Amino acid sequence: MAKNKQLKLTLVRSTAGRLAKHKACVAGLGLRRMHHSVVVEDTPENRGMINKVSYLLSVEEA
Repeated sequence: MAKNKQLKLTLVRSTAGRLAKHKACVAGLGLRRMHHSVVVEDTPENRGMINKVSYLLSVEEA
């Protein structure tokens, strides 16, 4: 059984003053504050949210 690929996301720009949908994507990815990092699975759903708010995030392979 192959292990799913994982991505490490870090919030590098503030969500203050951003669109509500963009704030919802950041929250949906599990990020709470600046410089907070989380590891998420590389799924199409997560990729969609990452692409929408890519200007706020730093993305690395975990």
